Amino acid sequence: MEDKIHVIDGGVTAARGFQAAGLAAGIKKGGKKDMAMIYSEKPCVCAGTFTTNVVKAAPVKWDQKVVEESSSAQAVVCNSGIANACTGQEGYNACRSTAQAAAQALGIPADSVLVASTGVIGQQLPVPTLEEGVKNLAPLLMGTREAGALAAEAIMTTDTVKKEAAVEIELSGKKVTIGGMCKGSGMIHPNMCTMLSFITTDAEIDKALLKEALKESVQDSYNMISVDGDTSTNDTVLVLANGLAGNPKITEKKQDYEVFKKALDYVNKTLAQKIAGDGEGATALFEVKVIGAQTKEQAVTLSKSVITSNLTKAAIFGHDANWGRILCAMGYSGAQFDPEKVDLIFESKAGKIQIMKDGIGTDYSEEEATKILSEDKVTVIADIKMGEETATAWGCDLTYDYVKINADYRS
Repeated sequence: MEDKIHVIDGGVTAARGFQAAGLAAGIKKGGKKDMAMIYSEKPCVCAGTFTTNVVKAAPVKWDQKVVEESSSAQAVVCNSGIANACTGQEGYNACRSTAQAAAQALGIPADSVLVASTGVIGQQLPVPTLEEGVKNLAPLLMGTREAGALAAEAIMTTDTVKKEAAVEIELSGKKVTIGGMCKGSGMIHPNMCTMLSFITTDAEIDKALLKEALKESVQDSYNMISVDGDTSTNDTVLVLANGLAGNPKITEKKQDYEVFKKALDYVNKTLAQKIAGDGEGATALFEVKVIGAQTKEQAVTLSKSVITSNLTKAAIFGHDANWGRILCAMGYSGAQFDPEKVDLIFESKAGKIQIMKDGIGTDYSEEEATKILSEDKVTVIADIKMGEETATAWGCDLTYDYVKINADYRS
């Protein structure tokens, strides 16, 4: 619970007017759920952020066009199992066919349908299977908690758990809800913004302001996580706002905008941490807080350098307080600081221990440090004593299973 933010149990169906469904269409082997649909009873303003990878999957190109050129968005269709990346014109045609099938099934324009895919790169999608899946999803659409959960399950690939979040806020006396679901476990090093995130809200908000709020929110959430340093071809974050909460339309950056933005940040950071904590083969969420920085950029650079250090990630897996690896990762980050002023602290549910003071190791207990590092969420606090700026990044430990999962991914 944060100021004016009430955390609730929910996902993409939490906000008024949103429905969802998930099913096994036959794209994946073994009858696993592999298609999801999100639908709004009313057309939505929409914003999106996308991968900066030069190799962009067909759905990314389709969605960029919808977000920039369409007057509204009303549905999202997502498949898992095949990424529809590096598939040329045929892959883009599959996006169009999916959108047209959804348009027909839902009675909405095809250019108001967003599409997303996740899975193996380089394979063509079975279009008849997709179209049949869309046809079967439409009558299953419901606004229930369970429907949202089924959709969240259907977009998983190597994820071990479905990932959802929802909050309620008050804007000018009206209750407004923001909910979302995401997927991501491997090939996670977003820079946009294989991770996908879909956020729904019943807030009434100007499209330009929604776009700005999302762009800023992504910087402190999805862009602050890393599992393996690989920026996916499919990274996509979409926000749909249908206005059914009935709040006075947010058209300026006043109090309602700030409350909305804070709630959007909460949902996105929650989902981002769920991705990092469910990194392929991971046993722990690895959080790095850099404090006392001179600039925000310096704090971001340092914190991300530590969470992406394979040596540090391996030490976290081994519950080894090898603080030299942390300082080393900070040192090659490109950010300037005085290593002889740095303090390092390890923290978890099991306690807190200072392992370095002014650049020198303290006389800490290895046994106590190991106990602290054995929890499922481990935090490193690095104080560089140069100013007031801070940044937090999230990653995970690096385990034997990461290699196993990715060696066998297509098998």
